[in-house]
Amino acid sequence: MINTAALAHALASFHHAQPFSHCVVDDFFAPDIARQLAAEFPAYEDPRWFVYQNALEDKKALNDWNAFPALTYQVFTGLHSAAFVDTLAQALGCPLQADPGLHGGGWHIHASGGNLNPHLDYSIHPKLGLQRRLNLIVYLAPDLQPEHGGHLGLWQHDAAHNRPGALQQEIAPRFNRAVLFDTTHNAWHGMSRPLHCPPHVFRQSLAAYYLCQPAADAPPRGRALYAARPEQQGDAQIAQLIAQRADVAASTSVYRHGKV
Repeated sequence: MINTAALAHALASFHHAQPFSHCVVDDFFAPDIARQLAAEFPAYEDPRWFVYQNALEDKKALNDWNAFPALTYQVFTGLHSAAFVDTLAQALGCPLQADPGLHGGGWHIHASGGNLNPHLDYSIHPKLGLQRRLNLIVYLAPDLQPEHGGHLGLWQHDAAHNRPGALQQEIAPRFNRAVLFDTTHNAWHGMSRPLHCPPHVFRQSLAAYYLCQPAADAPPRGRALYAARPEQQGDAQIAQLIAQRADVAASTSVYRHGKV
């Protein structure tokens, strides 16, 4: 199902990329597999989606294995297989473990106007106690065009203020394009361009995350740490929202808007 040659070629440059280790794999799945996976996404109005809707993020997600149709189920099984995880581990140079619970992963979807502020992902898995090390995101929206926006941005790290610095890379969410990146190196990422697309077009992706034993200096962060966009700087309400979103106990009141 996976274009292993393209994956191997991309992983060869993984550690040399800036502003943090990452690579892009075009045509990640076989073409017919990618088209079928895209067709298996639920409708945007499906009541099973969990809704994240606040000033920092506007998206829907679903990580319930029982909701996945047959092919999506098979693909996630393959992405969690020992053989695939070992391929990634060898490229990174450290042992990895898949997260079969898909905590934060699974299906993601954004409609026009969707948003994802720059952020650092959680560091320590809340149930396994392992460190999140590698993200795999595959874009599966066949009708999404570059002019619709929704690009994945990768920002430098501003160590003095612990926030994103300059935007260094932008990756268009091209159909059947995969992005892998190391989340342990102040990997500020998010949506760098506004998403403006027709009503019937959505920014669809699937995501799987891979874990490792925590490094001695691993941040204890149990939730994502978001950053204000330039136009939000100095806004007290945004600062409060960021603090709530990053707090394990308070975050559910912020990010789980409920089902619609």
